[in-house]
Amino acid sequence: MSGVAREEVNPASSATFAPLENSTFRPIWIATQVSSLGWLIQMVAISWLMATISTSDVMVALVQASTTLPTFLLSIVAGALADNYSRRNLMFAGWCVIALSSMMLTVVAGLGIFNPWMVLAFSCLAGVGAAFTDPAWHASVGDILRKRDVPAAVTLISVGYNAVRSIGPALGGVVVASFGPLTAFAVATLTYLMLLWTIGRCKWHVRSSPLPSEPLTTAIHDGARFTALSSEIKAAIARSALFGLTSISILALLPLVARDQLGGGPIVYGILMAGFGTGALFAGICNNTLRRRLSQERLTTLSCIACAACCLSLAFTPSVAVAVIALALGGAGWVVTWTGLDVSVQLASPRWVVGRTLSIYYALSSGGIAAGSWLWGTVAESNSLSSALELSGGALLLVAGTGFLLPIRQWKDSDQAPLGFETPQVALELKPRSGPIVAKIEYSIPEANVEAFLEQMRERRRVQSGVGARHWNLQRDLQQPSHWTETFRTPTWMDYLRLNHRLTAADKELDQRLLALHLGELPPRTTLAIERPTGAGRKRDQSMRFFFRR
Repeated sequence: MSGVAREEVNPASSATFAPLENSTFRPIWIATQVSSLGWLIQMVAISWLMATISTSDVMVALVQASTTLPTFLLSIVAGALADNYSRRNLMFAGWCVIALSSMMLTVVAGLGIFNPWMVLAFSCLAGVGAAFTDPAWHASVGDILRKRDVPAAVTLISVGYNAVRSIGPALGGVVVASFGPLTAFAVATLTYLMLLWTIGRCKWHVRSSPLPSEPLTTAIHDGARFTALSSEIKAAIARSALFGLTSISILALLPLVARDQLGGGPIVYGILMAGFGTGALFAGICNNTLRRRLSQERLTTLSCIACAACCLSLAFTPSVAVAVIALALGGAGWVVTWTGLDVSVQLASPRWVVGRTLSIYYALSSGGIAAGSWLWGTVAESNSLSSALELSGGALLLVAGTGFLLPIRQWKDSDQAPLGFETPQVALELKPRSGPIVAKIEYSIPEANVEAFLEQMRERRRVQSGVGARHWNLQRDLQQPSHWTETFRTPTWMDYLRLNHRLTAADKELDQRLLALHLGELPPRTTLAIERPTGAGRKRDQSMRFFFRR
């Protein structure tokens, strides 16, 4: 069926502020808001500093790109690390890098030796730290809280940031105008140190895997493979990249709007940013109510239209008041879109791979933001500021229509935690790297159940391939048509164990549906074998196979 699939309105799974009852989530969330205040003050200082020391519109717009490009380049590696090592330690290390960049900005500002490229370099270093903290923090939400509280927690993270955004830029403008960039950078450094202290105090339990950590390249490959097989995650990622590409013009060009179109200084720029943050704050608080009334797909479409209206208003208005109202509308659309897409990726991802899927999502959305910052800055410099805003507004209207091709599916409330797996007993001694392993599951399916069986097997192929199965296929016996064999391979014995440890309760429900179609008192039989080469020069015992039957 073409067009957007029919969706039911998604009910709110948890009250917006329920996650704050958790004694671990609450202090980290509060400290994160304080550090976000420091981040926004620092970004105002960097943006305005760049606008005063450089005459290039592209250099001003590249301030946004400098913090997002590292996420595009490093996020996938960060996600693989978050799924295989301590997410808490990764958060701590990332914020250490951010604090280091702020300290270095404070030093160069105090010495007065900065230039545009140096400012971009330190801004980029902060982006490197953010590339490692974001996947680890968002993936940790599911470790700290119950699954039903995850949408509310993601909303709270966004609400908190945008609540700070409503005052942070204005405060940053006052600090920069009154005391200069040096003070702004010093204040930001102190807020980062406070968050580091809080992370050091707070610890949370993470269900550990009985298997050793995956090699980094294997972890990245498995994460990319799972993402490629999930239509829900691919749709969310594609929509986020397009939205970031088109909507970032609002923030990337805002210093130029304040300076050139409205004739203001850093305080006006801070007021405009506060308008954007205020709209985002109110939208975040109302997010649960909006989700009860509208599907996420409809909310995403309306949010794109709201951001388009913001761009077009900024292109024509000479009034600060009108610009603030337009930015409030754009901020509301911004937070609703990003919150919905983030939650869609989280709820579609099992715990074993959530860090990697989130990192791929952040990488491509940040790539869209970085490319958009450069694109709209180039258009503004080559043509005019109003032309860049008009074109981005038109592009956002096109993005609003992509729901017909890439719909955001209804959020599913299913258990994505791994169930665990008891290692089967085998007749030969195996090492973790022994393989390849061939698994065969034999079914007896009466003719009346064949169509239903094939439908379930299509889902089975997606599930098994997503957790690591290679060369999956289904065979039907020509002499006994009721006899069907599912076959797949894994490169090593350890990969086979990982595959089974990754299966969730939702995946196991598929086994029960297949069992209901299977004929006979005994369940489907599983056979495991190890492949061995049979070349002419090989010894006879190298061609042996061994079996495990269940």
